[in-house]
Amino acid sequence: MTDIPSPSRPFALTFAERPGYLRVRVTGVNGSLETTIACWLAIAEEVRSRRPTRLMVKDEMSGEPPPPGEIERFIAQMAGQGFEDVRVAYVEADGDQVPQVEHGEIIAREQGFDARVFGNEHDAELWLRYGEKP
Repeated sequence: MTDIPSPSRPFALTFAERPGYLRVRVTGVNGSLETTIACWLAIAEEVRSRRPTRLMVKDEMSGEPPPPGEIERFIAQMAGQGFEDVRVAYVEADGDQVPQVEHGEIIAREQGFDARVFGNEHDAELWLRYGEKP
């Protein structure tokens, strides 16, 4: 399934079943907490529908991620959305942004989410398939 960005939804999601996990590719433009939350709520809807135990999110959006001060608000919005029993590998396509996004990983793990940030799909897939459980 692929959708198309629009003025009211500046991102597109493409879902694909892979052996052992669900992969979603995110494209479009980010730059606000509202966009990040809307994007992840759309992903959560698909997760609740398909019920995967493992999820890879490949973020190819342009723009900056939310600043560290807003990450906690984002993580709080994800509670109860269906990610609680899902191992989530987040792949940040822009290597320069990986350190910023790792802040979100720390907060998510502190809140009980099984999530990690990666700079490439290969490492993310290895962790999804063989990584340790918390």
